[in-house]
Parts: sequence; structure tokens; C-alpha cells
Amino acid sequence: MTTAPDIFSIYNQKQFEKIALKIFRHQYDHNPVYQQWCTLVKADKQSVSRIADIPFLPISFFKTHPIISGEAPVALTFQSSGTTGMNTSQHHVSDLSLYEASYLNCFAQFYGDIENYTVLALLPSYLERDDSSLIYMVKDLIAKSNKAASGFYLHNYDELIQTLIRLDESGENVLLIGVTYALLDLIEQQSFQLKNTIIMETGGMKGKRKELIREELHEQLCHGFGVSTIHSEYGMTELLSQAYSLGNGVFECPPWMQVHLSDTEDAMTYVANGKTGGINVIDLANYNSCAFIATQDLGKKYDNGSFEVLGRFDASDIRGCNLMVI
Repeated sequence: MTTAPDIFSIYNQKQFEKIALKIFRHQYDHNPVYQQWCTLVKADKQSVSRIADIPFLPISFFKTHPIISGEAPVALTFQSSGTTGMNTSQHHVSDLSLYEASYLNCFAQFYGDIENYTVLALLPSYLERDDSSLIYMVKDLIAKSNKAASGFYLHNYDELIQTLIRLDESGENVLLIGVTYALLDLIEQQSFQLKNTIIMETGGMKGKRKELIREELHEQLCHGFGVSTIHSEYGMTELLSQAYSLGNGVFECPPWMQVHLSDTEDAMTYVANGKTGGINVIDLANYNSCAFIATQDLGKKYDNGSFEVLGRFDASDIRGCNLMVI
């Protein structure tokens, strides 16, 4: 396996671009799916000299093709959630240490030492599976917190309510990370006035409730938990890095991850900051899969690199997708 560049020492845009272009060349040479996609959109290795030239692979390809760069054996395959009969994304990970370094460094950057928190996880839809990248991350955060009360909760809401109130009243720093519908279920059973707890929603109603706009959702969660802001995590099966929002739905990336917005009618054209576009993610931790992903999310990006997620769009008919045959 080719050694991945040191992405966790990136400190400026010039360094990010240099490493991103190096990873692009590596993936062009060693990822046949990505190389064929580049050929279809008429971007060869010689023509790409800046980030704006790099093609983003439609995220739907993780459902239909093995997205692997190189010949290293797959250590673990993460799979997205989905209903019976639905094609799900598969992310074949050959270097779990890269994933672990990514989420641990990212958490430390935004929240500090994990040992300062008791981590409570309310992730029923994910916990019922054994191939979730989110569960892998949260399980490790729980272990590294070294707190006896840290742990997962499935449907034992009464126990979670008692634990949450007890820890918060004792002055313990608590992180409650939950899937959206389960957090709403919890505050329907109990209203809180929390003073030492961060509420982090990971998104997703999973068909359990009607979708809500962010402002309405966060207003309900703030009221139910008695907190002033709701934190959010932006991650997905196809990425090995996460962006975090510390409130108001505005996300920030770690230094080895960036978001770029493209015109929904022309995937190779960027839109200006403050304008709505399709969210493309450069995740340099995806060294052994594909670091350049066109999501199906709509968003806005701001001058400081932060971004908002506004919804989703159907990118299934992106030009060239139906031409890809391997």
C-alpha cells in the first residue's frame, strides 16, 4: 500500500491543494472507477493542475461499484442504512487507522480531550447494524472517554433519562449524540433543563417521522432539552471525516476536509460563496477510496469555508453516469 500523505499536519490552503493534487494523481492511477469517470468528464491527469479542475465522483457510485484505490486488502466495509431491497452504499476501508486518526483528531479540534466528556449515544437505527461507520466512531469515543456512565442506549429511554439528569446535575460534561427522530422521541417522554450537556444530532428521520426544516427541528430540541443551541455532525458512510456545527446549522471542516459547491446543472462549474449549489466534499482521509465526492446535498458555502446544508436533490441523471460500464 502506498503511504498516505500526512494530512493531519495541513495548516494552510497551499498545503491542502498540494496534497489534494497528489492524492488525485494517486487515485487517477490506482482507482479504475474514478479514472473512467475522469475520462467521461474529459479530465485527464495532465489537465488537472488546481483543485477547481478535479472531478468529483457521484456518491451513487458507492452503491454500484467497488471504490478502491490500490491493491491493499479491505480491512472493513462500512455500509449505509437502507430499507429492504434498496441498494446501499459500501465503503471499503483498507486502513482503519486513517479513519480513527481522522475522527479523533477532528473531535479534539472541535471539542477538546474526549476524556473530559461522558458520551451517551442514542442511535437505535445504527446500533441495530454491525457495519455502520458512525457506530464504529462513537463506540471508540465511548471507550476513550474512560467514563463508567458512557454508553449506548437502544430503547431504554427511562434509564437514559435518569442518567442524563443525574450527570448534568452533578456538573459532569456530557455529550448526548443521537439520531434526530430518537432525540425527538426522548423529549416527548421527558423535558429537561440541561446546563452541562451538549446535544448533537446526526440527522435522519429514517422514515420514523416527517422531515422538518432545521430551524423548526432545532427549536423543538432546544425547548425539549432546555439548551440554547443544538450541535450537529455532518458525515456519511462514503466519507472518513466529519464536519461539525456548534450551533445554528453552520458546519466547519477540519483542515484535511473541504466543501466546494457546484452548479446543479453543470457539475464542473463552481458557484460563488453565498449561492446555493450541490455540495462536493474533498476528504483527504479517503486516500484508499476516493477523496473527491459529489454528494446529493444542496448547500451554501461562506467566505470562511463554513457551510450550511439546505436539503437534497436528485443527481441520478448526472450526465455520463449511465455510460459507465466496468
